[in-house]
Amino acid sequence: VFRTLKDKLTEAPILIAPNWDQPFELMCDASDYTIGAVLGQRIEKHFRPVHYASKTMNQAEANYTTTEKEMLAVVYAFKKFCAYLIMNKSIVYTDHSALKYLFTKKDVKACLLRWILLLQEFDFKVIDTRRAENYADDHLSRLENPYENVFDPKEINKTFPLESLNKVAHKDPSTPWFADLAYYHAGNFIIKGMTSQQKQKFFKDARHYFWDDPYLFMTCADQIIRRCVVGKEAIDILNACHSGPTGGHYGANYTAKKVFDSGFYWPSIYKDTFELVKRCDSCQRQGKVSQK
Repeated sequence: VFRTLKDKLTEAPILIAPNWDQPFELMCDASDYTIGAVLGQRIEKHFRPVHYASKTMNQAEANYTTTEKEMLAVVYAFKKFCAYLIMNKSIVYTDHSALKYLFTKKDVKACLLRWILLLQEFDFKVIDTRRAENYADDHLSRLENPYENVFDPKEINKTFPLESLNKVAHKDPSTPWFADLAYYHAGNFIIKGMTSQQKQKFFKDARHYFWDDPYLFMTCADQIIRRCVVGKEAIDILNACHSGPTGGHYGANYTAKKVFDSGFYWPSIYKDTFELVKRCDSCQRQGKVSQK
C-alpha cells in the first residue's frame, strides 16, 4: 500500500492542463507564518491540481490577526493565479467568515480596502470548509522552514530521475491559442520545457502582444492593434462579418478583411473564413466560394 501511494504521488502527470470551459476551484489556507493555495478543476467529480503556491509571511504579515491571515491567503491566491481567474468563474474554499468580515467591516484599514478592490474584479463564490476538508492547501501552509536564515549549500543531483513532475499532463484542446502569451504578459508565467530555439521564438513573438486587463492585444504587421479572440467568440464575429445585417455574403478574403477592420485577430482567420464561405448555402448557390 505504501509503495502504491508513493508511486501515485511521484509519477507524472501530477498537474493537469486547465480546461477553460470549466470553473476553477481555489483552496486557500493560512498558518502562523505561511500561506498556501491550490488551483484546480474537477475531472469526473475528482479535484485535480493545476497549480500549487505557497509563501512565508514577512514580519508585518506575521503580525496580522487570524482572520486577516485567512484573507491574506485568498488575496495572495487571486494575485498568483490572476491569469487563470480574471476571465473565468471560480469557487473558493476557505473560512467563509473571513471574507464576510472583509466585505462588511466598516472603517477598514488601507490594506483591507486594497484587498476589497482587488477581489471585486473577480467572479467567484465562497464555500465554507472545515480544516479536515481542506487537505491540500492546509499542508502547504504548514510547511516548516527552520533554516530560513541559514545558508547551507548542497550539491545538485544531476541524475534526478523525475524531471517530468514539473510538466503539465496534456494540452487541452480547449486551451486558447494565445494562452502562453497571456500567461506571460498578465502573470509573468513562462511555459516549462521549451528549447532555446523555442524560447527565442516565443520572446520574439511576445513583443507584438500586450495585456490590457482582461484582454490580450496584438500589434499586427500594419501597426494596427487588434484584440485576440478564440473559439465561439471568433466564430460569432466571423458570422456577423459574413452573413450579418451588414455582412453581404462576400467572399473569403473580403470577409477576413472585414474582421481585421473590426479590430479582431486570430491565426487561422483566413482558413476559417474560407471554410465558412464554403459551407454557406447562399454563397454556394451564388458561386462565391472562389471569389474575393
